[in-house]
Amino acid sequence: MLSIKNKSIYHMKTHRVLLFVSFIIVLTFSSFTKTDENLNKDKFVVVLDAGHGGHDPGNLGNGYKEKDIALKIVLEVGKQLQKNPNIKVVYTRKKDVFIDLFVRGQIANKANADLFVSVHCNSHSSQAHGTETFVLGTHRNKTNFEVAKKENSVIFLENDYEKNYAGFDPNSPESVMSILLSQEEYLDQSIMLASLIQKKFTNTLKRKNRGVKQAGFIVLHQTVMPSVLVETGFLSYKREGSYLNSKKGQQQISNSIAKAILEYKKSLDKNVNDFSVVNNDDTLESVETTLSDIVFKVQIAAGSTPLETEPYNFKGLHGISRLKDGLVYKYFYGATSSYDKIKELEEEATEKGYTSSFIVAFKDGKKIALIDALKTTAN
Repeated sequence: MLSIKNKSIYHMKTHRVLLFVSFIIVLTFSSFTKTDENLNKDKFVVVLDAGHGGHDPGNLGNGYKEKDIALKIVLEVGKQLQKNPNIKVVYTRKKDVFIDLFVRGQIANKANADLFVSVHCNSHSSQAHGTETFVLGTHRNKTNFEVAKKENSVIFLENDYEKNYAGFDPNSPESVMSILLSQEEYLDQSIMLASLIQKKFTNTLKRKNRGVKQAGFIVLHQTVMPSVLVETGFLSYKREGSYLNSKKGQQQISNSIAKAILEYKKSLDKNVNDFSVVNNDDTLESVETTLSDIVFKVQIAAGSTPLETEPYNFKGLHGISRLKDGLVYKYFYGATSSYDKIKELEEEATEKGYTSSFIVAFKDGKKIALIDALKTTAN
């Protein structure tokens, strides 16, 4: 049994987490408010975020300044992207100024952005080197948590950080875990972009590939769009720090990021939706079409690790199917040709705790836009 003192501490921690989750919900819903200009936008909007700035220099490995290198890379990425007439670039900062983390997210949400890319440089006490790109997610190991903690600690340099982040503590794994709700819907797209960036770094620049990773970066949770945080290398590793501080290195890194973004956009433009459901044996089978040529499902989760589609993995829900889309596994609850029925299943999923769940539609084994499905089926 908990002592009176421990009970008090427990309730205090619970209260802080509830406050922070409430903050996330308010932030997420408020960010959906768009101006007429945003609703009618005809360009693909990319928000580029140069980490740190102003009185926050970032890491200073080997005497190099992360804030300056990140800014130069970001400005060059933007310059290249703007050559495409169908892309609009928005910067969180274009000069050496300090921008609060929550403001960076607000800039992206206000721009109704299609992508958010935050650029940083790494550091470590060892001889660690190489590139890694993060998406918002659970910490797979202590190293990922330490990287996120280091970047999240910037909030202590902000005025009224306790008010702006509702008690968020970068040093607490439990607090960081609570920020994951807002990005669940965009995880698969974020992983796709992160993978493209790492592929460019590795195959074109021959940089050491430290992989696509998940961690609780607060700057990513502030956004409601696919978002990644790029660690371009370690300033603390002398050879890599020198490379990143050079004009050649910054140009090459910028080229890789810009090309990855363009490739990501191209894949969206193609609108390739040829998906297959994966069963427990990892064999492919077409999406069921026995009820009708339209099948509705509730997407409840997505991640890079395959899970058995058993109720114990999904809060007791039965009838879970798994779909592999590139590097991402998506998980769905239910399968029906009735839109009324799928709305009931969505409510069930929400009640079970899948608050970011949403309805998707398939036709002849291919994912289609929900609005198109509703036009072609009578429910």
